[in-house]
Amino acid sequence: MFYKVLLNDHIRVPPSLFNMALEEAITVQIKKRYDGYISKDFGIVIDVAEIKSVGEGVLIPGEGSPYYETEFWLYVFRPELQEVLFGRVRDIADFGAFMNIGPIDGMIHISQTMDDFVSFSTDKVLIGKESKHTLKVGDKCRARVIAVSFKDITNPKIGLTMRQPGLGKLEWLEEDKADK
Repeated sequence: MFYKVLLNDHIRVPPSLFNMALEEAITVQIKKRYDGYISKDFGIVIDVAEIKSVGEGVLIPGEGSPYYETEFWLYVFRPELQEVLFGRVRDIADFGAFMNIGPIDGMIHISQTMDDFVSFSTDKVLIGKESKHTLKVGDKCRARVIAVSFKDITNPKIGLTMRQPGLGKLEWLEEDKADK
């Protein structure tokens, strides 16, 4: 799920940015500091939404840059359990598929790709034995979040499933609609 999160931080503006308007310089520094930042509390930072307020600048002796207490909004992505997401298959391995779900990839274990016995072919395709469904790189899919782990904050893990009604490769879902 995407959220807009309010944060408060002291933002350093180096002398090289003194030629910019204050809010613009602060925005540059916030983007530099928070771009790709991952937190288990509020998720993965996407972008700076807006600056809400900027306090007085404070100089620290021996430091040539002022620090501004700044309140600002960030756009973040925080996957939640049971959330249904759209994505595109980025890669396939013998143990499952990696699906791009925005700023991060989720993993679909081979047993969670479809209700069928699934085999892996050397050309990076997962094939259902009875259904003959195939899953390959570039396929658009709908999946449900079944696990979220921020244990390693630099590499969060998102587990996905496509083995529930209304989930799977979009072409499979269209076929199911046509059969009914």
